[in-house]
Amino acid sequence: MDFFYHLLSSLTARFRWGMLPLLIAVAILPAGAWANDTLLDQPANTPSQTNQPKADITVSGRVTDATTNEALAGCTVLLKGTQRGTTTDASGNFRIAVPNEDAVLVIGFIGFVSQEIPVGNRATINVALAPSASELAQVVVIGYGTTTKKDATGALTTVKSTEFNRGIINSPEQLLQGKVAGVNVTSASGEPGGRQNITVRGPGGVRTGSTPLFVLDGIPLDNSSTGGATNPLSFLNPQDIEAIDVLKDASATAIYGARGANGVILITTKKGKAGTSNLTLSSNVGISNMARPIDVFTADEFRRQVVAVGGVLDDQNASTDWQREISRTAVTQDYNIGLSGGSDKLTYYGSLSVQNQEGILKNSQFNRYTGRFNASQKFLEDRLTLDVNLTASQTFNERPPIESIVGAAISANPTYPAYDATGAPARYQAFTNPLLTLNLQKDITTINRVVASVSPSFKITKDLIYKLNLGVDNASSTRDLQSLANTVPQQDGRLESIYGNNRNVLIENYFTYTRGWNNHNLTALLGHSYQKFSISGRNWSINRFPISPIEPIYNPGLGQDLTLANNRPGGFALENELQSFFSRVNYAYRDRYLLTATVRADGSSKFGANNKYGVFPSFSAGWRLSEEPFLQSGPFSDLKLRAGWGQTGNQEIPSKITQALFTSNVSATTSYPLDNSTTFPAGTTYTRLANPDIQWEVSTQTDIGLDFGLFKGALTGTLDYFRKVSGKILLEVIPADPIQPAATYWTNVPDMTITNQGVELGLNYRYVSQSGLRFDLGGNVTFIKNVVNNSPYTVITSGSATGAGLTSATVNGYVNGQPIGTFFLREYTGIDDKGVSIYRDIDGDGIGGTDKDRIAAGSALPTRQYNVNGSVSFKGFDLTANFNGVSGNKLYDNTANAFFYKARLVKGLNGPAESVGEPTESINNSAPVSTRFLKDGAFFRLNNLTLGYNLNPQLIGMKRWISNIRLSATGQNLFVITKYNGYDPEVNTDRTVNGISSYGIDYLSYPKARSFVFGLNVTF
Repeated sequence: MDFFYHLLSSLTARFRWGMLPLLIAVAILPAGAWANDTLLDQPANTPSQTNQPKADITVSGRVTDATTNEALAGCTVLLKGTQRGTTTDASGNFRIAVPNEDAVLVIGFIGFVSQEIPVGNRATINVALAPSASELAQVVVIGYGTTTKKDATGALTTVKSTEFNRGIINSPEQLLQGKVAGVNVTSASGEPGGRQNITVRGPGGVRTGSTPLFVLDGIPLDNSSTGGATNPLSFLNPQDIEAIDVLKDASATAIYGARGANGVILITTKKGKAGTSNLTLSSNVGISNMARPIDVFTADEFRRQVVAVGGVLDDQNASTDWQREISRTAVTQDYNIGLSGGSDKLTYYGSLSVQNQEGILKNSQFNRYTGRFNASQKFLEDRLTLDVNLTASQTFNERPPIESIVGAAISANPTYPAYDATGAPARYQAFTNPLLTLNLQKDITTINRVVASVSPSFKITKDLIYKLNLGVDNASSTRDLQSLANTVPQQDGRLESIYGNNRNVLIENYFTYTRGWNNHNLTALLGHSYQKFSISGRNWSINRFPISPIEPIYNPGLGQDLTLANNRPGGFALENELQSFFSRVNYAYRDRYLLTATVRADGSSKFGANNKYGVFPSFSAGWRLSEEPFLQSGPFSDLKLRAGWGQTGNQEIPSKITQALFTSNVSATTSYPLDNSTTFPAGTTYTRLANPDIQWEVSTQTDIGLDFGLFKGALTGTLDYFRKVSGKILLEVIPADPIQPAATYWTNVPDMTITNQGVELGLNYRYVSQSGLRFDLGGNVTFIKNVVNNSPYTVITSGSATGAGLTSATVNGYVNGQPIGTFFLREYTGIDDKGVSIYRDIDGDGIGGTDKDRIAAGSALPTRQYNVNGSVSFKGFDLTANFNGVSGNKLYDNTANAFFYKARLVKGLNGPAESVGEPTESINNSAPVSTRFLKDGAFFRLNNLTLGYNLNPQLIGMKRWISNIRLSATGQNLFVITKYNGYDPEVNTDRTVNGISSYGIDYLSYPKARSFVFGLNVTF
């Protein structure tokens, strides 16, 4: 055991408290246990006198699936008539003490038929549980209730925690990436805690975004930012999540009415189980590096290339890799402790977690601290059930000036040294050392968020249940942006502070009636929902801080400039209310003919007085052909045909746009003196006209699906055709009459539509041998087409470009007959004999490259999404891999447009070989926005690969205290196959113009990391 202690000491020294779970495990064991491992297997109470009570009998065994012989982990094993129990470990093994031979064990698992087994004189009991209907009995969440997989008529997918992506995870979207057909998750950048873009069956709005509705344990969350550049969902601890259900079509999402147009994602957190008591400790340590640095010229290559293009070389005799200088090997530490258990009347789950993630760029950090508590208590002879859910979190996000340091790193002269003779960042007149920028700039955001709900339900009769859902989601944020005073480069010190508050209050009442008779089953739901959102913010700033060892963030009083001209305080406050009435009926006849009807009426304060309410119906049906006599002897273990139609709405638009807005200011067009003085009173003018007729944006959806299972359920799959047409598009338009008091106004464009249609296919094959070898292979593919029709404009521009000479240029456009995210650009055709760029002349005026020569050059939206996952396990070892990819999409490399062309190299600015890709190009040739910088965005990535081992505690003599020990190693973003030569093809820099969404633009984005994560999980 000396070796064990030395190993712990060395690991703890490297990762501080990174091995906390092991240290706790060591501390709570009796000291003598380490001295003699054989003592660990002795009974806790060894009778020393003959008159003491007889010792308990220890029974052990293994629980398996009777169909596949697969071990069932997490099975409940209870001593009948008591609260004594345990659960099976990862290998299906259990161990329990019973008082005598008359004891009876009750063994159960979700989706399987429970068994009661007398102990008798047996010390070993192996049990094979029969599936109640295989995984068809799996419970899925459908909003305001649950159903079974076999009874679902809508297009929905459930992803369990065992299927989640592994690695360094900041938010729930990352858990889903590549797991669900029709769902596309794109990281906007590689920044820790950064935003994730997620679409379900394609985007359907111009100004209303494409983010689905997230519902956490029954509380619909607001998609608004909670502060800074942090993902609003990063407050959740992924290890607290039990399952994520994705509702994709209208028949599934219509129960959420006005917010279901972009899909609904239901997040269910972990709960305690009756008859068990578990303590789980986990520790993960990750090492990350920049995955794909941009291949700019080395110092020697730079010396040759500058001279070759006719530039004057400024050689400082160094060889600096600036991308390496601004980056680092980053360490991520993740620690979790979870407690769960309960009795017949009370179940509970609690957890505490800490995640400290260093970014691969220096001065980049994301820390999250969360606590969670769930409990369910039964009263009044189980007629009253009280559910309580609480999440409290704090996130801390430090960001460097990403665009500044990345832009400097890829263009700075590599012959300049990074540090001076004293070891400090070198200072130059020619350019700003990015290391110095890192020291001078700071952006820190701290967010505190609490999400809590109390949900009592009362069984009025055996068939009728009333439920009240009271929830609150409260977030407060503080963001400090600091610039230190400096001489070279010269800048005044500045501090700007931004405060934000978000509050979301929910009150829901609904009744659920369930009855079964003869061959009929009916479930009816009727309810009311009220939700209020309050969002406010304040900001202030101070200028001209002196050079001082005290940072402005710690003493704002040192600032010397408080004039309103430079530091005018600001703020805003918004309140929105949503009132809804909803109903759903599920009917099944003979367990094979299924019908679902849903309707929801939503009223929103965002809309005009004439159209505050919208009604959103849906209908769906299912036919379980495998239950028909003529197919029961066929090859199908499951065969179900589904069809659904419905409408959902979208209200994700700015508040108060239906109301008139005025402004008062002093200007040449709004004011004049009313007397002979020089006093100009402020003039009041319209900046927005009232429009009480604005109403909901509506998506009409059709889905036809087929669920099937073959070879006794070994091969399962789903095939869906979908069509989603979004109409009554909400848009800010220019008035037809040019003589208007306001330049623009909001309206529903009557005939404009955005259509998403496609096909989804998902397959999964499972094989389990008699020897215990298990093999799973699955995947899904989505073919999707998006098109905009009947827009009142030739093009609705978006996607502003950035860089010298690119100001006011746009990249994206909403074009009739083309997909959302279409790149509307001049078509670059090469270099002429003068070394100047040539552009195709579309309008035939003899001049190529004008605005009239722009073409639809492809879209940022992929037309194909494909994902592959596989796993193999044997005798405690398991290996899991997840791949994902897209194709048919383009990316606009704004970074290359702004930085990588010959004219910059001549000036002594670095770049990749792309900068001299046109040998005959003139050094005076400009680089305007064009298809020259439009690139193929397709990729195929090994998202994560995990090797794990479940160590049997009995092998190390710790079976009585520990039920499972798991060791794992995960590689994340191990490789990506792509033609794109930027940092990563999975990128979407926000270049929104006037609130109109942009897609597929890459500009100085935060590089993606390649990570290796090592984990330890111990369950007591």
